[in-house]
Order: sequence, then structure tokens, then C-alpha cells
Amino acid sequence: MRFDEIGTSEETNVKAIRQYEFGPAETLRYEEVPDPVPGEGQVLVEVAAAGVHLLDTAIRAGQTGGPFPRPELPMTPGREVAGTVVATGPGADPSWTGKRVVAHLGMASGGYASLAVAAQTSLHEIPDSLTAEAAVAMIGTGRTAVGILDAAEIEAEDVVLVPSAAGGLGSLFVQAARGAGAVAVGLAGGLEKVRRVQALGADVAVDYREPGWPDRVLAALDGRKPTVLLDGVGGEVGRAGLEMLDTGGRIVMFGWTSGGVTPFTSTDIAARSLSVAWVTGPRMMKRYGGLRGLETRSLAEAAAGHLVPLVNPPFPLADAAAAHQALETRATTGKVVLTP
Repeated sequence: MRFDEIGTSEETNVKAIRQYEFGPAETLRYEEVPDPVPGEGQVLVEVAAAGVHLLDTAIRAGQTGGPFPRPELPMTPGREVAGTVVATGPGADPSWTGKRVVAHLGMASGGYASLAVAAQTSLHEIPDSLTAEAAVAMIGTGRTAVGILDAAEIEAEDVVLVPSAAGGLGSLFVQAARGAGAVAVGLAGGLEKVRRVQALGADVAVDYREPGWPDRVLAALDGRKPTVLLDGVGGEVGRAGLEMLDTGGRIVMFGWTSGGVTPFTSTDIAARSLSVAWVTGPRMMKRYGGLRGLETRSLAEAAAGHLVPLVNPPFPLADAAAAHQALETRATTGKVVLTP
């Protein structure tokens, strides 16, 4: 549901990010808006943390299509929120009031605000061991990571190559690979991010911005080659990763933050008996439990300490434009979060 379709009161104490035209980050405006009122089966959440995703930047720029149609303007962005339920609408269970919750709201659904409306069916109670920032990192990014890891089927004998290993997804992949007993190879841009990947437990951490990085990866592996490529970067980095894969290796593709998917031909695949999987939202929804099942599992993994989300220092809600700019220029490490 769009923010504009949510009922409102006459009071205007809510701070929110509003967008009236598609374009650069500067189109995001910090404003006061009427208090949202939960409708049938909805609750009102006092937001403690709102997640920011690369898809949010594409939505803002008007670059989405297909399964992600352009939202109508004006809008309040934001798809992931964590906070406390402060009111319930008709048909919603009043016992949710006062509980710490996290929810995925859907496309452009009002998460960048101090108060947000969520469907009761989207709520998960936040485990006591998790902060709001950690919970909001796991509800979207975490569920995606769990779905991709399902497709990858990492085993102890694998060598897992993770481009963008200092990001929200990549940092979880490094931890999952180590947890499975596999060798984790993390790629990151710049010395600070490489050190962060090392701190996550990667067996090998390499700066992909430096010339000859594939040779350094192979030298560090001492005769072994990657057997799994978790590719959300694409482009030249993805192609170099594909060329390093061992015979029988597996590629799990889920994005192209470089601007283009990893190029390959049927000959590339057949010559080394590689397998390729493309993991998308619809595919994840077909798995047992659908996206909600993945959300439940991701929160449980975080609560148990098996997957610890790497969270960038939060941006104030008023600085949402700066958060978008930092994400687009790859100046962030881990999940980007706004705090009202």
C-alpha cells in the first residue's frame, strides 16, 4: 500500500521523507506529514530503524520496471521498518500493542518516517537479543541472503567467492561459508573494507580495485580454485570470478550492482561443466514458507548468532539523501539504516 493511500489524522507531528519527482538523491525531502492512521488489519509502528536498499535508489530514480513498477508520486519511500507497535486498526489484534516488531512493507510504502503503517500479517516480533537496526537488516537483506544460500547449497569442501563481501549481503555470505566449514574468499573495494572482511572471518580478503586481483586470489588459495560464485555484482568482476571457477563450479546470480550482469556464453558453461542459477523474489516465494518463511529463518539465524548483520553507522532520517548518495557511491559498509 502506498503511503498516500493510508488514512491520516489532522495532526502533523510525523517526520517523513517525501518525493515529488523521480531523479537524484536531492529529490528526497524531509517534511512534516499528517499522522498515519492504521486501517483494517493494520498496525501503527513507531519507527526505530528503517532499512535502505539499492532498490530504493532505483525506485527513487524512476529506473524500475517489470516486477518493480514505478510508484505513483508523491511518495514516501521505504520498505523495511523496525520499531514498536503503538496502535492497531480495526480487525488487528490489539495484543501487538507495545511489542517490538520488524516488517517488510512492500514497494515505496512509507518506511522513511517516524511513524509507519504495516499489515499485521507482515509483522515479526523482534527477538530480545537483536537491536532494531539488526532486525531491519535481516528482514529484507537477511531473507534475500537465506534464499540465495539455499540455492548455493554450500558444503564444507567448497571454496566460496563473494564479491562485495563488505556489503549487507556479502558479509552474511562470508559468515555462512565459514559456518559451513567452507573456505570464504571475500572481495572488497579499498583497504578499510578489506580489513572489515578479514574481521568477518574470511580466509582470503582481496581488494578488487587493484590490478591483478584474480592472481592474488588464486595464489592465496595455493592450488585450489573457487567452486561457488555468489554474484550480485556482475560486469568485469563477475566475469573474472566466473573465469576462476573450478570445473563443476556453481554460479548463483542475483544482481548487477556494476551496471550489467556477468557476461557468459553456453560454451563457457559447457566447457567446465558449470551450473548457473538466477535467484529472484518470485523464485524465493515458491520455496517452502515463501518470503515470510525466509524472514523467519533469517531472524532466527541472527538471534542465534549464526549470522550477525553488518550495519553501517546509521544515518538520521533527515539525511536520507546522504544515505542514498553514500550507498550509490559504495561509501558504506554493511546494511544502510535510517533512524528517526
